[in-house]
Amino acid sequence: MKLATIRTPEGTRAARLTDRNAYVDLGFSDLGRLLAQEDWRVLAAEDGGRAYPADAVGLAPVVPRPGKVLCVGLNYRNHILEMGRDLPEHPTLFAKFAEALIGAHDDIDLAPESDAVDWEAELTVVIGRTVRRADEREAAEAIAGFTVMNDVTMRDWQSRTTEWLQGKTFEGTTPLGPVLVTPDELPGGFNPAVTLSASVDGATVQKADTSDLVFCPVDLVRYASTIMTLRPGDIIATGTPGGVGHARKPARYLTDGSTLVTEIEGIGRLKNVARAS
Repeated sequence: MKLATIRTPEGTRAARLTDRNAYVDLGFSDLGRLLAQEDWRVLAAEDGGRAYPADAVGLAPVVPRPGKVLCVGLNYRNHILEMGRDLPEHPTLFAKFAEALIGAHDDIDLAPESDAVDWEAELTVVIGRTVRRADEREAAEAIAGFTVMNDVTMRDWQSRTTEWLQGKTFEGTTPLGPVLVTPDELPGGFNPAVTLSASVDGATVQKADTSDLVFCPVDLVRYASTIMTLRPGDIIATGTPGGVGHARKPARYLTDGSTLVTEIEGIGRLKNVARAS
């Protein structure tokens, strides 16, 4: 299944994308509220209510207000090497907040306080079951599906201190969507074998296969659930591959009017224009 949070004249709605390129209303105000139902898979598969042509609605962040937005740094071998670091023994975790999230086609807010706004294409896990201290089976079963995120980062703010948070969660910067795809529709299932890419103004800047991940999605759910309870609607961004602007010589960043396209095969495509505040 492919699920989304759509924007309609009546407000946001959880919806399923059909083979006829329409979104069917599933009876909940957003996907997070649907995932909070124990039988969400059954509810998502039902006939549903009103159908909206896909080109007639907007897309909100796939989960508009997740309880947790966990992100993993330095998780692709090629990105770790381009940043001049050693392969980690444990996942590097940091957080974003819901205020950072935008929809699949919304503008990225270029804050005037930063001159170093970078891109980071990421496969992202969406949690569909409450889990704590998960074993491998429980971690896999807790994954509702996968979506696309671009972890847009203010590199100058990120490097102000040894803690990354302040450069990672500027408001209105982080596209998430367009849809959640359940694991049964992806090669590799709970550890998808897919290609992800990012382009800026038509030029490809990142392209990699998830086989380059150091810690796979199931590993990350196990690890994070050791620290805290994961709940339906929480998301875990699994890290970005090489090709970020900050590592280029000279460095390259998003500017006013830059078009950032982020895509993962089998899941979907984000297209966002950077706009100066």
